[in-house]
This record gives sequence, C-alpha cells and structure tokens, in this order.
Amino acid sequence: MLNGAFVFDNSIHLHDMSDANLRSSRDDARAARDHLASLGAAMGWPTASMTPEELSRRWSVEEVHHLVFDDGITDMAMTQVVPIFEWYEDFLSPVELQHAMAERYPDRVMFCGGVDPLYPDLAGALRQLEHQIVELGARSIKFYNGHVSGGWRCDDRELAYPLYQRCLELGVDVVQFHKGFPFGLMNVEQLMPNDLQAPARDFPELTFIIHHLSLPYFEETVSIASRFPNVVLSLASNLSGLLIEPRQVQKQMGRLLRDVGAEKLLWASDAPLLGPPRPYLEAFAAMTIPEDLRDGYGYPQITQEDRALILGGNFARIMGVDVDAKRRELEAVA
Repeated sequence: MLNGAFVFDNSIHLHDMSDANLRSSRDDARAARDHLASLGAAMGWPTASMTPEELSRRWSVEEVHHLVFDDGITDMAMTQVVPIFEWYEDFLSPVELQHAMAERYPDRVMFCGGVDPLYPDLAGALRQLEHQIVELGARSIKFYNGHVSGGWRCDDRELAYPLYQRCLELGVDVVQFHKGFPFGLMNVEQLMPNDLQAPARDFPELTFIIHHLSLPYFEETVSIASRFPNVVLSLASNLSGLLIEPRQVQKQMGRLLRDVGAEKLLWASDAPLLGPPRPYLEAFAAMTIPEDLRDGYGYPQITQEDRALILGGNFARIMGVDVDAKRRELEAVA
C-alpha cells in the first residue's frame, strides 16, 4: 500500500532476451534489445535495468518478485506476455515465464497471456488462446500487432475478431494492446491506436486496455479513451517519466484527468525494465498539477482519490478483486 492506497501494478514482465534465446536470424530482435539499452542510457533512468547486461539475460521469478514486492508498497501485479514470438528460439518462453511467475505467487500475481494471429497462424493462435486461458489460467490477453513483415490490424474482422470472440467464450473480458513505442524495426504507424475504435464499438462486453498512451499518438489515444466507455489506459512506463521529465508527465496527466478521467487510468511499472517501482510510486504520490497548467489549460488538480483509483482501485475493479478481502488475505500471510 501507498498512503493507504491499494497498489495493483497493471504490467510487469519477465524477459529472456539473452543471446541464446534470441534467434540469430532475427536482426530486429537484437536491434530492439540494443535500442532499449541505449534508451536507458540516453535518458538517464536513475534506477533502470535497461543496461546491455541486464537486458541480455533471463530474469527469474524470484528476482522479479523481490524487485516488485519486497519494498512492501505493491500489493498485486499482473505479469504480461509480450507476444513477439518470432524473436525467440524458445518461441513460447514469454508465455512460460509469465505463467511461472503467477503460478509461484498466486496470492499476488495474475497471469496475462498473449497470442499473435500471424504466429504461426490464426488457427494456432486460437489453440494457444484456449491453452493459456483454460489450462494456464490467463485472466487477460495481450496483443502486439506490429511486425517487420507488415503486422495486422486490430479491427480486422477475419483475423482479429475471432480472437476477441473466443476470449469472451472462454470467460476473459479484458484484452490489452501494446500501442505506440515500437522497440523493434517495425513501422511506427502499425502501432497507432485508431484500429481499436471498431472493436471497442463491436465488442462492448470487452474492456480494451491501451498501453503506453500509444506515444507518439497521444492525441488519438485521448480522443478514443474519452469517447469509448470500455477503453482504459495503462500508464505503462509513462508515470516513470516523473524522475526524468516531470513537466511532460504533469502535462499528460492534467490532460488525462480533464478529458479521460481518473477512473480510466491504470498504474503500471513495466518492471524490471525500469528498475524497482518504488521510486516512481513515491514520485507519483508527491506529484501535483502546477498552477500554470491548471490556469492555462483548465486541468484539474489531482486528488488523493484520483491517486487511489489510478494506483490500484481501477484495475482491481476491472479484474474483479475485492480490495478489502485481498488486504486481509495479504496481512494474514505477512
């Protein structure tokens, strides 16, 4: 907990971007890993794990649990598959690692699976979807539609819609999308959020979570999230900017609070890439919207109620977690 708020981290990842696991035939996989490392160095993340050494190894469930939970602030987290399967020698390693984390720590960690209708194909993705939900207990599914070969659109009725329909049939009503922030060699425009409008309209029973504010497509993201009641925004890696570019984050948060609403925003750390979540959580707890932004743009001041919703109240509601019951459960085993 943080100042009494239940903290439910929407997104953590276990990575194996070691040389042994990245396919030697995929130059874009190594380029993505090296880009992340250079980004960490260029931006000077003070606690980041985005160094070549940290990115070029396999993270264990114990290491990530220690990083995320041992400071006593984070109460729960969702470990999410990054479904870029063509990068890996062990192509299902992203699924296996995330599931292992949730299986090892079921009281604190939920498993978000991931599939790709192009890998190997739609029929294979549907089989993998059923395996992850029915046998591995996935509570949500993550999609990444950018590919060097051209990718796929999230509003494709022949390719994408069968996946959403099958999620609902299997009891999963939360689907998540990496948008913007391409860390491979795919075209950035493949990751615009615009192709989520039709599915959000056609599948009102689903909650669509957009990650990273789709940067650099912030305006499009705000427009979509403000209009579609079933579209929610994960601030994965965005709030972490408070330690290096606080003014930019204050502008983004002011706009989001005004136009989207605190009830549709989710805290996410993307640990371990940016290091332990605690410094970012403490920075968010202290963050305010400066007076000139409130006077100049009509942005509201952030409140403690807003923070509590963003830190975990919203995601607990979406995932059906009884916060009071979960607090009692965690206190009993502390």
